[in-house]
Amino acid sequence: MNDSGVEKAAILMLAIGESEAAEVMKFLGPREVLKLGAAMASMKSIAHEQVISVLDSFRVQTEMNSTVGLDSDEYIREVLTSALGDDKASVLLTRILGGKDASGIESLKWMDSQTVSELIRNEHPQIIATILVHLERDQACEILSFFTDRLRNDTVLRIATLDGIQPAALRELNDVLTKLLSGNENVKKSSLGGVRAAAEILNFMSGENETSVMDNIKNYDHDMAQKIMDEMFVFDNIIDIDDRGIQLLLREVQSEMLIIALKGAGEDLRDKIFKNMSQRAGDMMREDLEAKGPVRLSEVEAQQKLILQIVRRLADEGQIQLGGKGAEDAYV
Repeated sequence: MNDSGVEKAAILMLAIGESEAAEVMKFLGPREVLKLGAAMASMKSIAHEQVISVLDSFRVQTEMNSTVGLDSDEYIREVLTSALGDDKASVLLTRILGGKDASGIESLKWMDSQTVSELIRNEHPQIIATILVHLERDQACEILSFFTDRLRNDTVLRIATLDGIQPAALRELNDVLTKLLSGNENVKKSSLGGVRAAAEILNFMSGENETSVMDNIKNYDHDMAQKIMDEMFVFDNIIDIDDRGIQLLLREVQSEMLIIALKGAGEDLRDKIFKNMSQRAGDMMREDLEAKGPVRLSEVEAQQKLILQIVRRLADEGQIQLGGKGAEDAYV
């Protein structure tokens, strides 16, 4: 969800009441709950007209869809306490959790990334890699950002070379989590990791950290580094998205963010973006882009990363189809 979407969702949750909100929120993933809970906590007062507008918008959208996509069994936890206070949160938690206690890696998904990094940073990099491939890619990336360069590079390399998880490694992981957290019987045991997992995590990483990690992997195995780059979806790959997908993306991206991101884009990609705008909007965007002064490369990369996060979300939701994969264009 973008900022506008999170705000509307928060208003909707506050408007429909605790029981109904509990039933909806138990289907959200940890990262969604964190964003939504924070937005709910920040709302001190909401205008009546704003509530009506959100409810009308929700009604229109639901009428256009035959089903509502809720596909997660994750349960809301600590975020509700911080967002709504102990009393109100306890009502929701009782309804949602039903006395069930999350454990093992599921517990890590509800923690903030810095806390998780402090919990696992002293473990063997192979154990850290095994843990991170079980987490959402953006959370794994955030956790890695708190590591030293050496540990970050080593961990991503081990993720890329992780070819399934052996029973012995799982037992070691369970032993670690037993010491760090309470209970580990329900930790999901599956074959994760590999080149694709490494690429997906790198897609969320800042340009500087990404370059450092990729240089380390190249020194270890140049062919593997190339395979990871082939799997990564970089900003220039947006040109491979069809026109309908580009139009959906443009609805989610703020103009200033797009202008800065396009400073580092080729002319072909710019043309594709402009042709999917109205004539007036395209002309204004061209003028704003030409009038924009020099921008730091790090800022361009940061805005491109944010747009790529929106692209991946839309792709995960099935709203757009990603085209070809970037290799040579992985660095600018």
